[in-house]
Amino acid sequence: MGSPSQTGRDLWTRTIPARGQHADGFPVLSEELRGLLHATAGQGRNELLTPPRVPEQLPRLVEYDRTFAYAKHTWKSPVGTPRRVTAATFAAWSRKEQMRVLYGCGHWQVRVTVPDTWEHVGLLPAPAPGDRAWHYPATPGTTFTTWAGGPEIHTALSNPIQPWKIEILDGILWDDGKPLDDWARKLKETWTNLTAQAHFQGDPQQARAAHLASRAVRSILLYGIGSFAQRPRMVTGTTPRTMERDVPLDAEIIGFDDELITWQKPTGFTRDPNAHPEWAAAIWSGARAALLTQRHRDDDTYAGALHTPPGSVIAFRTDALYLTRPQNWPYHHQPGDYLLKGHLTGPLPAPTTEEELLTARDAGRAALTAARET
Repeated sequence: MGSPSQTGRDLWTRTIPARGQHADGFPVLSEELRGLLHATAGQGRNELLTPPRVPEQLPRLVEYDRTFAYAKHTWKSPVGTPRRVTAATFAAWSRKEQMRVLYGCGHWQVRVTVPDTWEHVGLLPAPAPGDRAWHYPATPGTTFTTWAGGPEIHTALSNPIQPWKIEILDGILWDDGKPLDDWARKLKETWTNLTAQAHFQGDPQQARAAHLASRAVRSILLYGIGSFAQRPRMVTGTTPRTMERDVPLDAEIIGFDDELITWQKPTGFTRDPNAHPEWAAAIWSGARAALLTQRHRDDDTYAGALHTPPGSVIAFRTDALYLTRPQNWPYHHQPGDYLLKGHLTGPLPAPTTEEELLTARDAGRAALTAARET
């Protein structure tokens, strides 16, 4: 079709059962709830930690990337009509019931306090003052209010270092379901087969073709997930400078010259029957939590930022971790596994801008490739 996202959505519609409970599809959230998720459920974690939180001179810069990360988090998704959970309702539940609910499919408004003795990275996203970006408070004793998905809340409460103090203020809770399981399983199987062909195919041309096909399947799943988010539509327009008062009141001016004012304004959500931002939000939340801690069921080992010493995490970049030292994390060629992508030996100055980080990343990838070839 016209794009990976369109192809992914089309393939998903073919997995909707012809009979049974979901034969008519899945209920679409109200515009109010879709707007809430749009405003409070971001995608990847992108954070650069700079001195004094990390050493000014790094012994090395090591990059680990979670292979096909979002594909690992499609096994459970929100379904049905959500219900609101107030602070009083949550407080009335037993501790066991609270943890069970937080492990389920929910989106929560919480008041968070960083422990007084905390020395590691931040665990929960908070809105940065003055813009739409997110940051991750980690200063001991800091208290902030935010929205976060169940996987991140559960991680903050049960992390391997020290539980954080979290007060539930409000929440939206869905039933657990598997609307994406069949779709994602078939795409993951195809990706696995093509990846194996790319590694073991003797003919270089066929190996290259298998590699490109595996990347295409990866894009179909990843962009397909993003397409469920269905962001609000934006319209761009122009108004003559002489008619400045006619610029819509809810518009943002994005440019102007001597003759025209250019503006942009939201026009609401589409009436797409397959718009499900709750599915994308749940997957993204699970992926951010897995950057902090992830258990390998095959050998009962753990990986992630919280399994490294304090001060050794240099950056998060969507599905990647940048560290000051290599880790003995198992890699089984499965979605979500941490793959060593780059290794740059220092000492080198700690990057203080994204441009410096990407320059060091590219150098680390080139160095690792050269070391493997020799």
